[in-house]
Amino acid sequence: MESSYVDTSAWVAMADGAEVSHKAVAEALRIRQGCLVTSDHVLHETWAVMCYRHNFYTAEKLVNTIRNGIARIEVSGLADLEAAAAIGVAFADQDFSLSDRTSWAIMERLGIHYAISLDNDFRVYRFGPGRRQAFSVAP
Repeated sequence: MESSYVDTSAWVAMADGAEVSHKAVAEALRIRQGCLVTSDHVLHETWAVMCYRHNFYTAEKLVNTIRNGIARIEVSGLADLEAAAAIGVAFADQDFSLSDRTSWAIMERLGIHYAISLDNDFRVYRFGPGRRQAFSVAP
């Protein structure tokens, strides 16, 4: 099975049973277990969201659980930040976050075409020749 990139929205939904998409995300993660990839930017964003919505302890627990083996963590490099800046220019009419843009740069660099995310921007973004290719996104 090919790698699947996990976005902040999916980690948050998985951790919070009260989230509407909790079951669907948990199932998507279960099906793709062993092939999950995320980034240091997503971990930071996930921690911030969980700390804001819940508390420090809950944020720490989730990030440490991810860090301890649920997913491979890809570190964003300068080339990823440059690619993210170029995405911002190419999609100037969109308000794509820096975290999303670095995620897409990493996905493109690693050849990952499948994402687990509730963020509709993952469905909007296009890449490849002529920006005609889209990621497959679950749930």
